[in-house]
Amino acid sequence: MGVGTWKTFDVAGPKAEQGARARVEEALAAGANLFDTSPMYGRAGQVLAASLESRRDRAIVATKVWTSSSEAGEEQLRHSLELFAGRVELYQVHNLVAWREHLPKLERLRDGGQVSAVGVTHYSPASFAEMADIMRTGRVDFVQVPYNPIERSVERSILPLAAELGLGVLVMRPFAEGALTRRPPPPEELTPLHPFGVTTWGQALLKWILSDPRCHSALPATSRPGRATENAAAGDPPWFGPEERSLVERLARR
Repeated sequence: MGVGTWKTFDVAGPKAEQGARARVEEALAAGANLFDTSPMYGRAGQVLAASLESRRDRAIVATKVWTSSSEAGEEQLRHSLELFAGRVELYQVHNLVAWREHLPKLERLRDGGQVSAVGVTHYSPASFAEMADIMRTGRVDFVQVPYNPIERSVERSILPLAAELGLGVLVMRPFAEGALTRRPPPPEELTPLHPFGVTTWGQALLKWILSDPRCHSALPATSRPGRATENAAAGDPPWFGPEERSLVERLARR
């Protein structure tokens, strides 16, 4: 299981930064060690780096380059490597912005050992054809896309292609930016999912994603104490079968 930092880590001030640090500590204790950030997220990368501190070796950091400028991209790469102790496990081109300029830089960093894997991201189905073209070049190791019971466009091309090529898949927007969690179903409707370790709607949504073997990690964001532990529990088997996934889909459409 991963942890997203959009909005929740873009904070300032001792109290707010201490809250982010507590979420990092909680996530690591629960076994969620992948943290995803981006320059697009304001201070999130800086706050994440400070929150990791001596725990950097326990974390998998996924960050991004996000600028149309080649020169600004170089500066973002330098800054991120400085923040995260000289290495980034997964470096992605955010929303495919200027990917032709940035991808060669990321490949050089991967060849030099400062970056372990390279990826691309996008949130819009309108850009999935371009993403698929990049995937077919063999130059990327991961893609990051939205996927949840009401956003399923990736099932048409991106997920099958990722499986065919052996690429990793990170899932953004597992709760559809909150649309799926504003009106959770009554707890009793989740009873059939209890044998799978699911007791909350958030866990049901996360396990729905991770029960698809083509998906390798989901990236829920939270600022609430205890929620990272709850989310992480959904990352363990047993996995849903077709019947359980169908139940979650029906509940999500209400």
